[in-house]
Amino acid sequence: MRKLLMISVAIFLLSPANLFGQAPVEREAPPSRTSNLTLEQHHVIKEIIKDSKIESAPANILVGVGDTVPQSITLHPIPEAVGAKLSQVKTHLFFVQNAKVFIVDPKDRRVIDIID
Repeated sequence: MRKLLMISVAIFLLSPANLFGQAPVEREAPPSRTSNLTLEQHHVIKEIIKDSKIESAPANILVGVGDTVPQSITLHPIPEAVGAKLSQVKTHLFFVQNAKVFIVDPKDRRVIDIID
């Protein structure tokens, strides 16, 4: 009887629930884009900018939505063709990196959207 009790206690103590019963680590959610552009609007922007032949920013500089763009990256004004179709971004800036278009708030150089 005592042996059975010892085995039961050992099984309980070594069960996965006790080994991995720690609380999950809370992680910050990545910031979401703040431009509220639709997929169709993304497509319009990408097509017009793709035709403008803007030089790509260096691939070794990593920025995401909410990040401040380093001064070493040249920002370009949104093309008039985009501004005419999408007035909500006509005052913004952009840069291209690895075939992605980064829309940037000119006030603080923060990325507000990334268009794949």
